[in-house]
Amino acid sequence: MRVRVEGDSMRPALLPGDWLLVRRGAPVRAGDVVVARLPGEPGRLIVKRAAWREKEGWWLESDNQRAGGRRDSWDFGPVDDIVGRVVLRYWPPRRRAR
Repeated sequence: MRVRVEGDSMRPALLPGDWLLVRRGAPVRAGDVVVARLPGEPGRLIVKRAAWREKEGWWLESDNQRAGGRRDSWDFGPVDDIVGRVVLRYWPPRRRAR
């Protein structure tokens, strides 16, 4: 599946407007970037880094903890509804140095 990044919570690894290729149901390891359903809002997807696995699910964190509006496991706890693992950022093809 394809997912478009919105917001600044995954900077510097991912920027708003990046497009990602996600493998549904792929195994997840600590450090992987994943797509999950937002707890309490199952129709909304989030892109986060899988930090560690707990009995209740994965602890997901933003790379940029100072991003405005950032929400991750520090706010809602472990997540058990992981949609898939990000395997590739395919757009934009190149980034300019900033």
